[in-house]
Amino acid sequence: MHRLTSKLSVALAISVVLFVSACGSSAQSLILGKWEADGAVKITAEFGRDGTAKLTMFGQTLHGTYQLNSDNELEWTLNGITSKNKIVVTATELEFTNNANQTIKYKRQ
Repeated sequence: MHRLTSKLSVALAISVVLFVSACGSSAQSLILGKWEADGAVKITAEFGRDGTAKLTMFGQTLHGTYQLNSDNELEWTLNGITSKNKIVVTATELEFTNNANQTIKYKRQ
C-alpha cells in the first residue's frame, strides 16, 4: 500500500509540474516584461502582470492598458487610443502586425 501511495504521489507531482509549465508558455505569460524594437528608431514596449502597458519612442512614454483577446490578438489603449494588433510571441521575440499588414519585431530586454 505504501508503494502505491508513493507512486501516486510522484505521478501527481509530475502532473502538476507539466500543467504549470504548459500554463507558463501562454501568450499572456510570455508577453510580460520589457521589449525593444529592431530598427533605426528606438521603441520599447512594456507589459505588466496587472494589465498596464507602456510604449516609449522618441523619448516620450505613452501609458495605458492591454489585454489579449486570444493567443494572437493584442488590444491595447495608450493615451486614450485603442488599437488591435496580431501578435506572435515567444520567450525572446515579439512581433506586432497591424491592419495595414505592417510588422514591428521586438526582442526581450
